[in-house]
Amino acid sequence: MAQTPPFARFEWLIAWRYIRAKRAEGGVSTMTWISLIGITLAVFALIATLAIRSGFRAEFVDTILGSNAHVTVYEQTPISGTDQFTRIISDYAALTDRISQVPGVTRAAPLVRQQVMANRGTQNAGVEVYGITEADLRTVPRIVTPEDSTGSLDDFASGIAIGSGVARELGVAVGDRIKLISPNGVRTAMGTSPRVNVYSVVYIFTAGRYDIDKTRVYMPLDQAQTFFNREGVADEIEVMVADPDAVDSVMPAILNAAGDYAYLWSWRDSAGAFLRALTVEDNVMFVLLSILVLIASMNIISGLIMLVKNKGRDIGILRTMGLTEGSVLRIFFICGAGIGTVGTVLGLILGCLFALYIDPIFSFVNYVAGGGVWDPEIRGIYALPAQLNLGDVLSSVALSLGLSWIVTIFPARRAARMNPVEALRYE
Repeated sequence: MAQTPPFARFEWLIAWRYIRAKRAEGGVSTMTWISLIGITLAVFALIATLAIRSGFRAEFVDTILGSNAHVTVYEQTPISGTDQFTRIISDYAALTDRISQVPGVTRAAPLVRQQVMANRGTQNAGVEVYGITEADLRTVPRIVTPEDSTGSLDDFASGIAIGSGVARELGVAVGDRIKLISPNGVRTAMGTSPRVNVYSVVYIFTAGRYDIDKTRVYMPLDQAQTFFNREGVADEIEVMVADPDAVDSVMPAILNAAGDYAYLWSWRDSAGAFLRALTVEDNVMFVLLSILVLIASMNIISGLIMLVKNKGRDIGILRTMGLTEGSVLRIFFICGAGIGTVGTVLGLILGCLFALYIDPIFSFVNYVAGGGVWDPEIRGIYALPAQLNLGDVLSSVALSLGLSWIVTIFPARRAARMNPVEALRYE
């Protein structure tokens, strides 16, 4: 007898006929639809969740790297004749030049950084002032090219730049004047009195991080040195590197260039705990959603078992006509794998569409819920981001296809091993 090749055309035709159950066998048809919808929703949920996870991580890291130093250099110099230390950097120009020459460093800028009270009328806000030169400020990505801005940095020498949250808190716009109040002000015979200066707002930016926009103020370096009694010195050196993800490999060279009294603080030190928490959450979410895909795949087993039971007579007839066990196995494998494949493709399409159109979807959900769905004060960024990564999509598709194809084998083997005599005994 001639052997038919695996997955011959007639096997596909029989499988297709079985999937399209007759109305009298509505239970099988219902299970087919349940299995298909279950796989579709599971893959959709997996891809959508992974996209949101990737988008949130990318947006979070981008706002950190786009507004903050990748590495901050401090100096803790001992005061002669005492056991105390000072954290000011006296020769900051030479230190900045040495750090700038380190391979992998793209920028080094001296800063005067202090916390003060901002005031306008009856409104007050605690802010963090960054004293920086205009040339260095123009190299900070999220400040020069923010999500939104008003005013211009061309006038920075005659005023200050503030975050949109600070402007909203104080109720100011470009051209308005605000007071900055520092507790460490003028030294007199009676002690130190607070220093109060009035500055004109020339630039308002939205960096994309709630905590930055609500607290940050940029001031020309020379004015900050005068205001904070830092004449001729700086508080820290802000360093940017070419590859922020590999910042740990550059830090030893930076430390060597900075000298014996320097110590470093990287962006991973400040956000490391949060990033580690995100990694743990990512792994847990993937495992949980994988279980969801597995549960959806189990519906295929239920549907195929019902199909095998209802088609027992057909199996017996086909076997007596010369159909091999392998052909029967492949027929029912095609039934189950076809449901899993179609469900995976539909879930893939829905998940990708969700990630691509998440902004209007999120706006609709926020509108239906009456607003306040996303609190930037808690999450740090202003909207729910999503980013499709090829690796995440491929892993989701591979997981779904692998599980749906594997679970199909067991009921298919049961059908293949069915004794045709027993199948036809009571027919």
